[in-house]
Amino acid sequence: MNAFRIPLFALALLFSAQGFAASEAQQAQQEKMKTCNADATTKALKGDERKAFMSTCLKANGDATTMKMTPQQMKMKSCNADAATKALKGDERKAFMSSCLKK
Repeated sequence: MNAFRIPLFALALLFSAQGFAASEAQQAQQEKMKTCNADATTKALKGDERKAFMSTCLKANGDATTMKMTPQQMKMKSCNADAATKALKGDERKAFMSSCLKK
């Protein structure tokens, strides 16, 4: 009977490790989706143009540089894009960036 306990324990460990890896992959995918969605909103894309952008963005964001970005860096990128879209400069831009990064 003890001979069966060890393999069952090993199987349980294997399945739990696979579940952990899947959740990390899901989180990475959600972050990509969030970033691409923010970029599409910043660019005010709608309809087919938005669909095409999202498709390209989700494929392109799999590269090594984006995957290494921290959440803070992604937020900075998004806030920076918003400020550029609004054509903010000087003190106006600084105030906007400060409030955007605090959200």
